[in-house]
Amino acid sequence: MKKTMITASIIGAAVGFNTYAYTVYSSDESALDIGGRIEPRFNVSDANEVKAGDSSFKDISRARLHFAGETQVNDNVSVFGFYEGEMASGTSQIDDRYMFAGFDTNFGAFSYGKQDSAQVILTNVTDIMDTFGGSAADLIDANQDKRENNFVYELEIPFGVTATVNYVASDAKDNDSAGISLFYDDPIGFAFGAGYVGGKQAVLGKNVDVDQINLAASYEVGGFYIGGIYVNGEIDNVDVDGFEIAAAYGINDFVFRYVFNYRDTDNKAKTPVDYRVDYNAIEGAYNVTENFVGYAGYEFNRLDGKQNDDQMQAGIRYSF
Repeated sequence: MKKTMITASIIGAAVGFNTYAYTVYSSDESALDIGGRIEPRFNVSDANEVKAGDSSFKDISRARLHFAGETQVNDNVSVFGFYEGEMASGTSQIDDRYMFAGFDTNFGAFSYGKQDSAQVILTNVTDIMDTFGGSAADLIDANQDKRENNFVYELEIPFGVTATVNYVASDAKDNDSAGISLFYDDPIGFAFGAGYVGGKQAVLGKNVDVDQINLAASYEVGGFYIGGIYVNGEIDNVDVDGFEIAAAYGINDFVFRYVFNYRDTDNKAKTPVDYRVDYNAIEGAYNVTENFVGYAGYEFNRLDGKQNDDQMQAGIRYSF
């Protein structure tokens, strides 16, 4: 069975860009894919020396396993489900990264569970690295990926525009949020979009009003890619804004990437939370095969303090 455009985009966003999965069952009505990754990796930074006796070296290896299924109900409706779990080094616990199910129709796809907010289609424009990046765009929690109790509706509208709406019904009282985004992907390489999200969020034990707007754009031609996102929001009447810039260039099996992440607030004295982000990062990756890659990156942090020390991170990833 062939996945519909919307179902493929929902599941594809959850799995990530470097997906390599096996179809273990397929018929005219149903399909089931299984995939995952084994990813030994490490981070080196003085910021890892949190308590006495800690080393600057930190193992951050992980493994993931996911299941994605879809069944055709009739010519107009199909149902789907997705689950992905992750186990990190040093623990036997499996964390649920994604777990959602829903149905896809000629009038869009609806799903519920632990899944991305409507803004992730925009933040993915600059979140392109295996190591660093994606640190400045999420001013508020409701902007993030992997949101629990998340209702999502996605619709492909004419001219290549994807419209996404989501509502998060929090387990905590008076802590819900909702968002909407529009994203246009042109066949010649241009893409741009905008989104808004707002609601309530717990900040230092108090539920406060929060909101955020996102403006994103990218261009890709040949082996070159560049993308950017501008974000502006308000957290308990404190204005916060920022931006991310990302670029990549691929030559044969090598890929070189660069990101700049920046975020600040205009009223540091009013907020007890430090929202600042300010760093450049570079990364190189080599695709040994289509499902095995090695990578290394370095973050040049421009903020003061040991917790903001520069970082080096490297790893290898086998996808299946």
